[in-house]
Amino acid sequence: MIATLGMYDRPETQGATDRFWVLIRDGLRAAGHAAPEHLSRDTRAYMENWLSPDLLLSQTCGYPFRARLHPKVTLIGTPDYGVEGCPPGHYRSVLVCRASDPRDSEAEFATTRLAFNEDLSQSGWAAPALHMAERGLPTRPALRSGAHLASARAVAEGAADWAALDAVTWRLILRHDPFAARLRVWGQTAPAPGLPYITAAGRDPAPIRRAIRAAIAALAPQDRDAIGPRKLVEIPAAIYLAQPNPPPPILAEA
Repeated sequence: MIATLGMYDRPETQGATDRFWVLIRDGLRAAGHAAPEHLSRDTRAYMENWLSPDLLLSQTCGYPFRARLHPKVTLIGTPDYGVEGCPPGHYRSVLVCRASDPRDSEAEFATTRLAFNEDLSQSGWAAPALHMAERGLPTRPALRSGAHLASARAVAEGAADWAALDAVTWRLILRHDPFAARLRVWGQTAPAPGLPYITAAGRDPAPIRRAIRAAIAALAPQDRDAIGPRKLVEIPAAIYLAQPNPPPPILAEA
């Protein structure tokens, strides 16, 4: 069986994430359900494992869920991270630029270089592309970075002019990465359903949901502060599927 929690996992939070998993694992086992001893942490922790019939638990993004996964996995629920200005279980993107950049509006950033993590990212690509399109403005994707952290660093170092970062990831960057002092938030996107927990198609989500809820309630205060989940929200799959999809990014010439 496979369990992964890679979306907000980073060296500074791995201990807390592992302890969160132990609470989930032990809750499942106490209820008579099998669960792997440890979380998987490798390149298979994303699409390959999301589609595996052996998947017990993982966390995906809303965009791949609606674009590729929803008929092939089972939705468990969505953790609420208490993102300011968002309904429970929702989040948004913060739009960041260099602190020294004088631009401060969508019109001023429309034709500048956007760093985004990947094509199927809700917060890194879909949210900013739709945010600009709703205002009748273009988006100029210029750097596919592979990760929100890499997008933020690219902006700080001048390889891109702006990026849209998941608000929870931005919270962690502010806490752990000194280069964040060279960035500032100039805007934010509308709230969207957050990153859902999933299990394999055909697997009963109810015992996993109960174990996650109990684990969140049992988290030590320092671990809750480190990784952030406050409760588990059941957002219907239809809400995810109703979110619009932008055209795929086409990298602009440098």
